[in-house]
Amino acid sequence: MSQHNETGKIGEELARSFLLKKGYKILDINWRYNFKEIDIIAQQNNIMVFVEVKTRSTLAFELPQEAVTPKKMKNLVYAADVYLNLKNIEFESRFDIVTVLTKDEPKILEHIEGAFQANDLI
Repeated sequence: MSQHNETGKIGEELARSFLLKKGYKILDINWRYNFKEIDIIAQQNNIMVFVEVKTRSTLAFELPQEAVTPKKMKNLVYAADVYLNLKNIEFESRFDIVTVLTKDEPKILEHIEGAFQANDLI
């Protein structure tokens, strides 16, 4: 496995543990549809939370959340809509970003709840 894939896997595992400790119920991880992927699908009370995890070994080039481009956001919204329809889920939805820094001791940098809205992308 390449180094960036290994870094991403570490970040996703850390993000899952973090969300579980905050009381989220993890429903799916790395869920894919038509080449689109949602890193973590969770539930918080009656809210479906679609989480993009961005992991970096250094902050030298950009903040991790800056890598979540409008195109990536649209792909997440599309995949989330398919997921909700396939599972017949009618809960409110939210899109979060969890950023992780793996340099030295891996740690969560930030959990951005409601990082973007589907309506913002129209």
